[in-house]
Amino acid sequence: MELDPVDGPDVLLNGVIAPERFNNLATLLTRFGLRYSLELYDENHTLIREIAT
Repeated sequence: MELDPVDGPDVLLNGVIAPERFNNLATLLTRFGLRYSLELYDENHTLIREIAT
């Protein structure tokens, strides 16, 4: 995973995660009290899952 600064107070978290760990990442970010949106793509770059707070 990489943390990339973007305009404003936001940070872009970019990288690869095992699909079965997608919910774990969302849980962790929620526990930190962060607002976020997560997108999971397959190997063909098709969006297969999205979570946003």
